[in-house]
Amino acid sequence: MQYFHMSSRVVITCALTGVAADRKQCPAIPYTPEEIAEEARRAYEAGASVVHIHAREDDGSPSHRVAVYREILERTRAKCDVILNFSTGAVGVPAEERIAHIRDLRPEIGALNMGSMNYAKYSPQRRDFVFDFVFANPFKDIRMFVETMRQGGVKPELECFDTGHIRNHEPLVDMGLLAPPIQFSLILGVLGGAPPTAQTLAFMAGLLPPRSTWEVIGISHNQWELVAAALALGGNIRVGLEDNFYVAPGVMARSNADLVEKAVRMVRDIGREVASAAEARQILDLPPVASRPEARAGN
Repeated sequence: MQYFHMSSRVVITCALTGVAADRKQCPAIPYTPEEIAEEARRAYEAGASVVHIHAREDDGSPSHRVAVYREILERTRAKCDVILNFSTGAVGVPAEERIAHIRDLRPEIGALNMGSMNYAKYSPQRRDFVFDFVFANPFKDIRMFVETMRQGGVKPELECFDTGHIRNHEPLVDMGLLAPPIQFSLILGVLGGAPPTAQTLAFMAGLLPPRSTWEVIGISHNQWELVAAALALGGNIRVGLEDNFYVAPGVMARSNADLVEKAVRMVRDIGREVASAAEARQILDLPPVASRPEARAGN
């Protein structure tokens, strides 16, 4: 039987906006840099110590422009001391464009997608796919991303949608590009990836190398049961409007803070405590604020 180390402190990440959903589906989704920064502040004050960010243009469309990410970074840091985690995930976007904002702005954490997969959403009511993509992340891109993060002092967050993605960290360790403690995100519920069950989460967590830190990312309606499972297993958790709109069945969140507040209650209900930003930096092996590199000039 696998036993997991139980830390008393839980790092709560909030994924503020994503790229797929729009305000027709959820009116609270932020688009502009100011709206995203304000949602980051609300999530931070509710108990999140990390925010995961995809940039958007003002009309809500996905953005990969460094200037937009820079404005988000500057506005967010002016409002609160939350840890910034910038996404590199995208379909059909060149790898160089997906990593440019990490290279130039050096957030504390950068998402690192650890494998290729079918990425789809299916509607049983329509008996058809809502979308159907191939999310390509070959090793040459993964290596380039992690090398860029390493050069910039950015902590990689290894996003694993299935069990094989976890094993893909091994060549990076052998090449000296990753070293413990490694941070993993276990993503369950995307069609094409691991199914969203507590049993699957426990199995995936049991595959992680020693000294790892990990969080669960539960997609859509299974989010809260997966949050509960991760808390029981000793993991950290991610919530937010990128992953799930609902605080309870039929009750849509009015902001990301509503989702964070529920996560905080769940943490405390099982006898654990919420990590502050300073504690999260220690847990995730991040440098203290005083030594944080400033963003490069330009762009």
